[in-house]
Amino acid sequence: MNMVVTDCVDNIRLLVEGRIDVNTSPALQTKILECFQRNANLIVDFLNVDYISSAGLRALLIGQKTALSKRGSMRIVNVSDSVLQILSVTGFNKILTIEQAI
Repeated sequence: MNMVVTDCVDNIRLLVEGRIDVNTSPALQTKILECFQRNANLIVDFLNVDYISSAGLRALLIGQKTALSKRGSMRIVNVSDSVLQILSVTGFNKILTIEQAI
């Protein structure tokens, strides 16, 4: 998994590439928390993510809770159909702010 952070005016954009699984989710969680130290608003771009495991869902949940505690926001964008299906089946589509394209 690769991640690229871009500072924007009103938010930080975190581009994630690859599979998010038990091996890569700790790095995602760390990067999300680092981003929230710099800005209260985060866009997580899943353009090149084709799979997310329960460990990855946990990292997103921690990110969402962090956003709420900072009175900021976390948006997940460019979600593939396969990842969206996982988010929907687990109910995370009701917890997270998900946008298909940005």
